Amino acid sequence: MSETTEVERDTDELIEASGRAALRLANADEATRNDALRSIADALRANESAILDANARDVEAAEEMLARGEYTQALVDRLKLDAAKLEDIAEMVESVAEQADPLGRTLAARELDEDLELYRVSVPIGVVATVFESRPDALVQIAALALKSGNAVILKGGSEASESNRVLHRVIREATADLPDGWAGLVEAHEEVDRLLERDDAVDLVMPRGSSEFVSYIQENTQIPVLGHTEGVCHVYVDDDADLEMAADVAFDAKVQYPAVCNAVETLLVHESVAADLLPDLVERYEEAGVELRGDAATREIVDVGAATDDDWDAEYGDLELSIKLVGDAYEAVDHVNAHGSKHTESIVTEDRSTADAFMTGIDAASVFHNASTRFADGYRYGLGAEVGISTGKVHARGPVGLEGLTTYKYYLEGDGHLVASYSGEDALPFAHRELDAEWELGGE
Repeated sequence: MSETTEVERDTDELIEASGRAALRLANADEATRNDALRSIADALRANESAILDANARDVEAAEEMLARGEYTQALVDRLKLDAAKLEDIAEMVESVAEQADPLGRTLAARELDEDLELYRVSVPIGVVATVFESRPDALVQIAALALKSGNAVILKGGSEASESNRVLHRVIREATADLPDGWAGLVEAHEEVDRLLERDDAVDLVMPRGSSEFVSYIQENTQIPVLGHTEGVCHVYVDDDADLEMAADVAFDAKVQYPAVCNAVETLLVHESVAADLLPDLVERYEEAGVELRGDAATREIVDVGAATDDDWDAEYGDLELSIKLVGDAYEAVDHVNAHGSKHTESIVTEDRSTADAFMTGIDAASVFHNASTRFADGYRYGLGAEVGISTGKVHARGPVGLEGLTTYKYYLEGDGHLVASYSGEDALPFAHRELDAEWELGGE
C-alpha cells in the first residue's frame, strides 16, 4: 500500500474541516446566515481594487494564451471583471440574502395516530464540492448559495482564473470569520480534485460546470452523487405564425446580448414559408454585430452565408457564431432540437398557442420558452437569487439550481411514548394517516 501523499493529507484535512463546519452551519439561524452574506457583499465592494488587480493578471495571461491559439475569445470574455460587474456580483449576494429561508420548511405533515405526528422538513445537503469554469463570479455565486442554504462548500475554479479566485476566496473568508471555520474551502490542483472524488464518505454532492466530456469524467471517477452542468446547445425556432419583428428581436438578443454563456442560442430554426421575409434583414443585423453565420442549403438560397456542416448542428460556439436551418413545421423543429440540443434551453416564437404548446411539451429540455429569448434561463432572472449552475439532468434538480436545489429533507417524528408493538398483532391499533396543516418548529411549539 502506498503512503498517503502530502496533497492527500492536506485535502483530507480540508474535507474534514468542511464536514465539521457543515454540521454547525446547518444549525445557524437565518439572521446569522443573512448577516454573513451582507458582510460578503460589503467586503467585495471594499476590496474592489485588489479583486480587479488580480483579475487583470488572469486576463493578461489568458490573452497571451489566446494569441497562441490555446484559449478562445469566449473564455477570455467570461474571465473578465470590471467595476460594474463586481457591483453586480455584490448585488447578487445581497439578493441571495433577501431570498426566503430554504431551511426548516415543512414540506409535508401527517398524523399517524393521536399525538404521533410525522413531519418532512427541508435541511442542507451537507458538504458540496463544485468544479467550475473560467468565470470568477461563479465562485461568489456558489459560495453565497451554499451559505444561505446552510451547506459547507469546497470550490475548484479553472486555473485561468486562479489569481481572481484566490482573492475572492480570501475576501469571503475574512468577511465570514464568525462562521464555522472551513465552511468555504478552496482547492487548486488537479490532484486535490482527484482526492475529493475519492471521498464519497465525506462529500455529499459534486457539482461540475463544463463540457459534457468534463462532466462525464467526473461521473466516471467518483461514487459521490453528481449534479452536472454541461454545455448549452440552445435553439430559437421561428414559426410560420410568428410576429416576424418580434422573432428578429428575440433571435438577435439570444445570440448577441452575451454570446459567451451557455444560454445563448447556437442554432436558429426558421419555418421555410417565412424565411425569405425574415432572414435578409436579420442576417444584415447579425453581420453588423460581427456574427459569423452558416446555413443549410435552403438558407443559402435566400441569404449569402457560409455553409453549415453536420458538426455545426451539435456545436456550442460560445461566441459570435450562429447556424441557420430551415424546417417544414414545428414538429420538424422539435425533432431537430431533440436530436441536437443539450437539454438546456429552447424557445419558439409564434402567435399560435397550439403550436407553442406542441413545441413546449415535445421538447426534452430543462427550460422551454414561448416568445422570449433563451438568455432568460438564469437563476437571478428566475428570481432564485443566483444559481450554482444549470442542471441538464432530471434527478434532484433541473434547470437553474438555486437554494432549493441545495437542500434535501429529513423526517421528524413527534410521539408520546408510542410503540410499534401497539400497531401489531390481533388487537393492533389502526393508523390514521391523516394529512395535517401544521408546521414543525424547534421546541415543538
